[in-house]
Amino acid sequence: MRRGSIVLLIVLGLAGCSTPRDQAAVAGDLTPIIRSSFRARGQAGLDRLEQTGMQRLCSSPQADALPADLKQRLQREALESVRYPDDGRWLGDWQRGEQIAQSGVGLQYSDKPEAPHGGNCYACHQLSGSEIAFGTIGPSLYRYRERNEGGVDSMRRTWERIWNAHAFNACSLMPRFGDAGILTPDQIRDLMALLLDPQSPVNR
Repeated sequence: MRRGSIVLLIVLGLAGCSTPRDQAAVAGDLTPIIRSSFRARGQAGLDRLEQTGMQRLCSSPQADALPADLKQRLQREALESVRYPDDGRWLGDWQRGEQIAQSGVGLQYSDKPEAPHGGNCYACHQLSGSEIAFGTIGPSLYRYRERNEGGVDSMRRTWERIWNAHAFNACSLMPRFGDAGILTPDQIRDLMALLLDPQSPVNR
C-alpha cells in the first residue's frame, strides 16, 4: 500500500470520529492527499480528479441539505445539456443494447481507448426476470415498457435520464452517459431499445 493511501485511510478514520463541523474541515483538506494517491496511467489521467460545479456541490458535506431552489437550478441546467437525436430516431437494436448494458468495459487504464464502452447497467439495476444477480442502487428496470408507455414523451424522458440523470435528481449516482461522453448517441439508442422494445428480455 502506498504512503498516500495509508494517509488517506488515517484521515478518513479521524473524520469518522469528528463532529460535522470538523468533518467539513477535514474534507476540505483531502484534495491534495487524494491527488498524491493517484498516478496517471494509460487513458486514466489526472484530469479525472477535476470536478464540475455540480459534482463539487454533491460531494460536499452539505450535499444532503442543498436548498430546493438550488437543486431545481442544477436539474434545469442538466436538462438543458441534453442533446436529442438529430434524426428523431429514438430506438436502435435491443440486442446490441443488452450487450452494452451487461458490459463494464471502458475508461479504465487497462482498457483499449478505441474499444466501445459498456454501460455496466446491471451493476445498479435489475434488467430481466431471469437474472439471479444484479445491483440494487437504482430501481428495477424489469418490465420498463409497461410502466413507461407514453409515445414520444416517454422516449424523450428515458433518453434524458440516460443522457444526464442529474436532470431529474440533482445529485444522482447514475453516470452522465451522454453528457460525459461515456456512450455514443447510437449506443444510447440501443439501450433505449433494450428498455422499450417489447421483444427485449427487459419486457418479456
